[in-house]
Amino acid sequence: MENQQCCGGVAAHKVIKCKAAVAWEPNKPLVIEEIEVAPPEANEIRIKIVATALCHTDLYHLLESMQPQGFPTVLGHEGAGIVESVGPGVSEYQQGDKVIPLFISQCRQCHFCKSPRSNQAGIARHDAMAPPTSRFTCKGKELLQFVGTSTFSEYTVVNEMAVAKIDPMAPLDKVCLLGCGICTGYGAAVNTAKVEPGSTCAVFGLGAVGMAAVMGCKAAGAKRIIGIDINPEKFEKAKVFGATDFVNPKDHDKPISQVLIEMTKWGVDFSLECVGNVSVMRSALESCVQGYGVSVIVGWTDLRDIAIRPNQLISGRTWKGSTFGGFKGRDAVPQMVKVYMDKKLMLDEFITHHMTLDQINDAIELMKQSKWYIHIPIQPPFRIYEQEYMPIFFFAPQYPDGAECCSRIRPL
Repeated sequence: MENQQCCGGVAAHKVIKCKAAVAWEPNKPLVIEEIEVAPPEANEIRIKIVATALCHTDLYHLLESMQPQGFPTVLGHEGAGIVESVGPGVSEYQQGDKVIPLFISQCRQCHFCKSPRSNQAGIARHDAMAPPTSRFTCKGKELLQFVGTSTFSEYTVVNEMAVAKIDPMAPLDKVCLLGCGICTGYGAAVNTAKVEPGSTCAVFGLGAVGMAAVMGCKAAGAKRIIGIDINPEKFEKAKVFGATDFVNPKDHDKPISQVLIEMTKWGVDFSLECVGNVSVMRSALESCVQGYGVSVIVGWTDLRDIAIRPNQLISGRTWKGSTFGGFKGRDAVPQMVKVYMDKKLMLDEFITHHMTLDQINDAIELMKQSKWYIHIPIQPPFRIYEQEYMPIFFFAPQYPDGAECCSRIRPL
């Protein structure tokens, strides 16, 4: 690409022209375009994206939410890359650092960042899918930056508060998964639910996030982990991550909550909803034991309200929500990378296919068919991660990902 030199070359303070998958409008195929990426301004970092994934949240914005004010945009928020240049005021990051962009910032200074009870900076807005300014332009038009990251581009510019510096030996085509899905599910179990040793857990939706939640339940010492999904093909894979029992709602003519209560006598100690479906959220809560059961909403949606009978909570159950697994990204993601490199966390097992950035629309079709969790190498091919209704795709110069579940898998 024109003017494109990584890590301190002549392009460090110039506009870079590169390839990106542009969503010009809702519910339309993405278009591979040449875009312009401006140099980083104060407290910003320009990153050469090496690997990224297509998460269902990207599809949610493109195909379900379809808010016209959110376009044109460059989607993608689950990637990894190398620092190409830094703007004024940046001291923690240098050219050549390996990094993971974060869709949840950590300023380390505000009330929320200093509190151990939250992983969301005080500036976080969940009603905004893009910051007010962008460093992307194409054909004379400004492109919005999806959740502040936009990793479906060979280059992106991110605020330093939303970047995690990781081990220089880390394989970017694997650890990019930690930018969203794996941390989201795993952390929901260990950080938000605080699963206890010897407990019984139920995970609704065996997509990438659900599989990661299963892995988190096992790491926390759960004795029994029940996976719930309408696709029984997911069950064998879920065993790899620690699931012990499986339920296909299609096999029963009674509410899934009743099935789980009968299986466990009283209900599960912990349940995690990893689908993004309000009826499944209710079922997950009702599956918990009265008095002390904890249910965590992990799947993302803002299209419908949740309805629940008050006595389900009055009887002692706790309902919680989890964003990015409760992890403070800049601090925790490097630690998760280390856990993976110490062979104490599975990432490779999520990968099933590879595709290229040029094949992004093919990857989206696979995800819509609830078949794959896809990983895509941005600076050439991509890989598909196993999931169902909610697949995730990764783009890297040579790697991909995708998934499905109960009704629809999360868009986180």
